[in-house]
Amino acid sequence: MDATGFLRAPDPTADTQRLYDEDIADLGYVMNLTRLWAHQPATADGLFDLMRSSLADQGITQRQRAVLVAACASAFGDSYCSLAYGTRLADAAGEQTAAGVLRGNDDALTIAEQALAGWARKVARDPNATGEGDVQKLRDAGFDDTQIFAITVFVALRVAFSTVNDALGARPDAALGANAPEAVLGAVTFGRPVSA
Repeated sequence: MDATGFLRAPDPTADTQRLYDEDIADLGYVMNLTRLWAHQPATADGLFDLMRSSLADQGITQRQRAVLVAACASAFGDSYCSLAYGTRLADAAGEQTAAGVLRGNDDALTIAEQALAGWARKVARDPNATGEGDVQKLRDAGFDDTQIFAITVFVALRVAFSTVNDALGARPDAALGANAPEAVLGAVTFGRPVSA
């Protein structure tokens, strides 16, 4: 296994180069997971479009989205997305709050964010174990049924994304590990190690 996973590099095409160029423009480097998803650029585009559209016009903030992904990814055992979204959550809410979410402690979150984190973990760990009471907690926190559906779709798509990355050996980027706050790094004790 190398940093990008178990697969060989995809054949170069205009679409693979577009994905790489987008990463370089946004981050200054090509992410390991982009090299993996470059095997099917149209699938990557479609999945990310679907994730974006699932929460479009639902009133979910960037901070709430970071809570959803950090809680989902850590419950699922995905180090890559846990580091990425733990860092985003740290930027929005502080590194101790982010580290808490990654460890399953939501005390520093708002009531609405606690409901989101709890739901994301349940969906990621055992969706058949959810019940009406779990949905009611989201309603009580201010989310309507359309939002609850959208949130659930988003979390399920994140699980699918993480499943592909993890199964094919994508390791978190060295830059991601270097830029993550210390408390976030300390909370991510699972999944694949950061690239050298």
